[in-house]
Amino acid sequence: MTNAEIVLPAEKLEYLQKELTNVREELIDNKYISEARTVLQAGGLRSAIGCYWNAVSDDLRRKVMHRSLDLFNKEMNKNVKTYEDFQNHVTDNDLIEGAYKIGVLSWEAKKIMHQSRETRNIFDGHPDSSDPSLFKVLNMIADCNRYVLSQEYPIPIINVNEYITKMDTDTYDKHELAVEQAFIDLPGIYKGEMCNKLFTYYISDTISTRFRANIEFSYPILWRVTPKEIRLQVGQRFDKMYLEGDSQKNEKGIELLTQIDGLRYLTTTTRKLIYEPKIKYLEESLDDWNKEAAAVKDLEAFGSVVPDDCISRLVTALTLTYVGYKGSSYQYSRTAFYSNAAAPRISRMFEKFDNKSAGEFVITIKTNATLKSRIMGAAQLKRLRTLSGILLNKPEIKGDTKTFLELLVDENKTKDFYYAIS
Repeated sequence: MTNAEIVLPAEKLEYLQKELTNVREELIDNKYISEARTVLQAGGLRSAIGCYWNAVSDDLRRKVMHRSLDLFNKEMNKNVKTYEDFQNHVTDNDLIEGAYKIGVLSWEAKKIMHQSRETRNIFDGHPDSSDPSLFKVLNMIADCNRYVLSQEYPIPIINVNEYITKMDTDTYDKHELAVEQAFIDLPGIYKGEMCNKLFTYYISDTISTRFRANIEFSYPILWRVTPKEIRLQVGQRFDKMYLEGDSQKNEKGIELLTQIDGLRYLTTTTRKLIYEPKIKYLEESLDDWNKEAAAVKDLEAFGSVVPDDCISRLVTALTLTYVGYKGSSYQYSRTAFYSNAAAPRISRMFEKFDNKSAGEFVITIKTNATLKSRIMGAAQLKRLRTLSGILLNKPEIKGDTKTFLELLVDENKTKDFYYAIS
């Protein structure tokens, strides 16, 4: 019995012809697949394995080049510049590993392709090995088709340096979905590079206003798709930079981090150094509405990751600012005076309070002499009740804190409330 009779029994012929065309349309006439088809018809099982693996290697090389040669070189410590460099300097093992690392192959595809590579090495690379079975050949062909040859080309990865250069032009496309797509497919190493380079440019004193505006647009989108470990690295970088004392760089760095809620990735010490001066400024600006508005705007932008040591002072300063004071006006029939610009921001900040912050609010009401004096006025008490109502809408506020706040908002128990804080 000849090899041809073994390779192509009649009942397998239809399946084989179908599997040999189960590839992307442009590969149906691929020279390696065509050659595999020819040698199979002649009974050349070993040669068919070799031909089919050549088709896989060729497809993976072209996909890697389409995806990003630069990233492949970084991940695999290579210096591939041309297709021929793959043939001369990259083993099949490294090709598969690199393709996986840059997103050309999935984890499962990587594992299966290593199996197919071993099949090729054993049966086509070692002529003294036993004859491969028809099942072995068909199985390898099916795997190669499923995981490589039927798969479309991956989305190309942007060149970080070229993309950043484009951001400093008037032709940069500020379409959110397009920007997100450019960033979301970047491997972690590129996301880290992009985050750090844009941060460096942003804090520079030579950056154009156009470039800075484009960073402010794109950085929050990049941050959304950036892994936590890279966010922590950027935070650690800022921690170190902040202690170097360059006030202009620090101010710009804080400005960028506040846009992405990035202060949460800083150490407690650094956050305290950032929050404390603003809280002190608000404390010292009581009843100066413009200064109150500016201070509260900054504090709201900083986010809710307030260091524990600062929470009490922050809550007290916000409460006094919101409540305002009792006064009179010849022009308007009002007795409640407060910063109109600061008030809505403080309301939003109270909406993010946790149980600890709510507890500090209660302590402020019970102990702060200035506040207790001011809420003797009906309008000021009403404003205090508004803040209390915001907190009572939060399910996490419980226990004695909730009981006190319920007493405060109950207009029928005003005397009981005053007695409770006397």
